[in-house]
Amino acid sequence: MRQLSPIVKNLIIANVLVFFAQYLFKNQDFLIERYGALFPLGSPFFKIWQLVTYMFLHGSIMHIFFNMFSLFFFGPILENLWGAKRFFNFYIICGIAAGVAQLFIDPNFNMAVGASGAIMGIMAAFAYLFPNTELMLMFIPVPIKAKYLIPGFMALDLFGAFARVDGDNVAHWAHLGGALAGFILVLIWNKTNRNTFY
Repeated sequence: MRQLSPIVKNLIIANVLVFFAQYLFKNQDFLIERYGALFPLGSPFFKIWQLVTYMFLHGSIMHIFFNMFSLFFFGPILENLWGAKRFFNFYIICGIAAGVAQLFIDPNFNMAVGASGAIMGIMAAFAYLFPNTELMLMFIPVPIKAKYLIPGFMALDLFGAFARVDGDNVAHWAHLGGALAGFILVLIWNKTNRNTFY
């Protein structure tokens, strides 16, 4: 196992600690979710800080596992390429953009939690910077290039956003908003070729 880069390691630790806190307080009227999850603008529970805090909460063990696994896999590559400050800024910006997309494109959602929007931004950046890297899904041992696999995930999100299948509680527009923000940021950075981003 390669050594984790500093920001990725701290983000994983923070997410896991918050998830344990959610578990500990789950019987106390979902106290953490009430203040940390992202609620619609018209909700009495909405607070502006939720655009940051929501990305550190998760709805289930599988939810946090897949997000942290993706962060573990893709994050260190980008952090080592950009440096810690730029990578952290990128992560937070993508997460906030994901939350904003969810608020304004699908204002009738109940509650949003998870780092998925920020993770989708990371994946979009990876696909742009390393398009021919071959990746494999966990249960499908067939290598697929990043430029095909990652846009495929985004296409599934787009389908889910418009299909509105009963029982689907995935914040598809947040995923797509994070991916779009990540793509735009990396496109701008690649064109300007700046060494730092603050």
